[in-house]
Amino acid sequence: MKKNPTGNKPIRIVAGQYRRTPISVPEDVPGLRPTPDRVRETLFNWLTHLWAGNYSDKQILDLFAGSGALGFEAASRGAGHVQMVEQDRRALAALRALRDKLQAQSVRIHAGDALQVLARMDASRFDLVLLDPPFNQDWLPRLWPQLPGILTEDGLVYVESEAPLSPPPEFEVIRQDKAGAVHYGLMQFAALRK
Repeated sequence: MKKNPTGNKPIRIVAGQYRRTPISVPEDVPGLRPTPDRVRETLFNWLTHLWAGNYSDKQILDLFAGSGALGFEAASRGAGHVQMVEQDRRALAALRALRDKLQAQSVRIHAGDALQVLARMDASRFDLVLLDPPFNQDWLPRLWPQLPGILTEDGLVYVESEAPLSPPPEFEVIRQDKAGAVHYGLMQFAALRK
């Protein structure tokens, strides 16, 4: 893995109240691959269209927070609650430092393994689950079965993957694209739409 996963290019929050805030990317965190600005801008354009620009009542789970680029982007746009999950201590320290610097009241940071956190969620329901797991570790097949139980009725799932997206049949792909070697898309649990 390269020393600087962003290729020496700083990443920043794209839009909203924290716009242009630099995001510190800890070095040598295995699997850490911050979502590029252009991909985040595309994702949040999709969400702004689907949600008519209203993030204030949205509950968002960033299950592999890493640098926090996705979760802080949501908070910057006014999300009501952003729950970040991360297990690497260096990444956690950077997430907490940025949350405190921004005084981001809507952001909660949880230290732990993604699957263990999902298993402990009983009454939590999210409008959006962000999945940007480390590549080549077969995370997605383990996560799909857990997602329906934590989504709201119109809940969405955003996924980044090293391979073309192939969700289970009960998930409907709403939008998808590719940037370099990264495939990404927004989907909904189809059974909830009936």
